[in-house]
Amino acid sequence: MSSISSINNSTSYMDYGRFASGKKIQSAADGAAELSIIQKEDAQIRGQKAGENNIGAAKDMLNVAEGAMAGIADYLQRIRELGVQASNTATMTDADRASIQAEVEQLKQGISDIASQTTFNTKEVLDGTYDKFQIATDANGNGMEVTIANATLQMLGIEDFDVTKDFSMQDIDDALAKVNAGRSGMGAQTNALTFAYDNSANGRLNHAAGKSRLEDLDFAEAISEKKKKETLQEYALFMRKKRQNDEAKRMGSLFA
Repeated sequence: MSSISSINNSTSYMDYGRFASGKKIQSAADGAAELSIIQKEDAQIRGQKAGENNIGAAKDMLNVAEGAMAGIADYLQRIRELGVQASNTATMTDADRASIQAEVEQLKQGISDIASQTTFNTKEVLDGTYDKFQIATDANGNGMEVTIANATLQMLGIEDFDVTKDFSMQDIDDALAKVNAGRSGMGAQTNALTFAYDNSANGRLNHAAGKSRLEDLDFAEAISEKKKKETLQEYALFMRKKRQNDEAKRMGSLFA
């Protein structure tokens, strides 16, 4: 009787453990092959989630850089406007050009400050220190390379732009073209990252569904099975007790 009770208690504890966790596979004893698959699926799911976090961070970085580049474009537009004014030799005096150049220098300093001070997670993103980043976008560490534009005065080619000397408006137009190209490139990369994120999220959901089918407990079925086992156990105990009683009666009749 005690051995049967021990088995019954053990089975009951296992059942209630499954009910509490909602998992039908809790150890290798519940299904070694299934557990192996579940562990692989879990690795993929966790890896994909990490990749999606990486993608989100990369998009944030590109947004920060692109927003700063928009500010640089505004500065360049103002410099261009001042350059057009300074080109008017009919009315501009040397003093007027000197005043214009003073504002140009302030604008150039503003561009320089944006390029040197725009950071993401303490990393400079527009001064050329970091121009390429490898973004791990999938569960296995593979991914894509993200490039960031260099927006320093030197790279834009306007470090020496001076309306008090011989100057060319083409220098400002070229700088604007570089800034616009950089912004377009970052926008395209943001779109590519969004596609990679959506693809990863879809794959992660499919892996999670596959894992769930193997691991998650079907409560209706599990309760039905438990009731069936309890009924069989009660019947087995009843029959064992009946046999013991019958045996006791038989032995009693022998010694009567």
